Amino acid sequence: MSLISPACRDALQSWLDAQKSLMGRSENTITAYQGDVTEFLSFMTLHHGEPQGLKPLEKITVSDMRSWMAHVRSDGVGARSLARKLSAVKSFYKWLAEREGFEPTAVLSTRAPKFQRKLPRPLPQEAAKAMIETVELQSMSDWVAARDVAVVTLLYGCGLRISEALSLQGKDAPLPKSLRIFGKGNKERVVPVIDAARDAVETYLRLCPHAKDPDAPLFRGVRGGALSPRAIQGAMAKARMQLGLPATATPHAMRHSFATHLLEAGGDLRAIQELLGHASLSTTQAYTAVDTKHLMDIYNRTHPKA
Repeated sequence: MSLISPACRDALQSWLDAQKSLMGRSENTITAYQGDVTEFLSFMTLHHGEPQGLKPLEKITVSDMRSWMAHVRSDGVGARSLARKLSAVKSFYKWLAEREGFEPTAVLSTRAPKFQRKLPRPLPQEAAKAMIETVELQSMSDWVAARDVAVVTLLYGCGLRISEALSLQGKDAPLPKSLRIFGKGNKERVVPVIDAARDAVETYLRLCPHAKDPDAPLFRGVRGGALSPRAIQGAMAKARMQLGLPATATPHAMRHSFATHLLEAGGDLRAIQELLGHASLSTTQAYTAVDTKHLMDIYNRTHPKA
């Protein structure tokens, strides 16, 4: 017996197609949505003892939702992940209710569990600079060392995600004064490229043994294929051990550091939002909490009344 009825499978696929084509969701987001909603529908099948077609789905109750959430938590899933799963289910149900003409209140009114939103963990400015310098020492090959420095410099100097840096093509070099980046959900933004990043990429290209191809990835692996994010993660892991930095000193931490250091220097929050490619200002506002902590630390150390 299939855990999901053909009608539900078709509806789910139609919703995923809409999320991808109309909402511009990334492949990773689509994969997560598919897994979350499939798990939900499979649970409801087992919970009710029969495949759930579209009509039974219209009759899901608040009690059913509580049972599903309890089941997810019993599998060791944290509050943050459960909230993400619930968000995917609600989005699917809202779309399905509009298409099928039923009332989805039982699902949409389900409250997500509360969780402590994690703040970004940026590196201090000196640690960010030391990370770039130390990454260069992690390879016995000059060109690989130059490559890793170029990538990490782009993460910190331009606020790129590692996927965005590694999506650059040969035709993007030499890097211009500004780059047009397509980030999550294919959202386009323009980011300025600092001289240090351009110089680092030029050094890498000068040493790289693989022929430059306009249509090939700019950053190459040892065998000439596309560079894997794991290679940069590995180089940074070795560097942070040498520097005594915490496990949070990852490639994504360099992007957090870029934003936080701009904010500390007086950067405008809206401008930083555009540079990071955040769809919502509330996402960028997480950095203000980091900056506030920095200000409070200074206050507590220096103010006579602190």
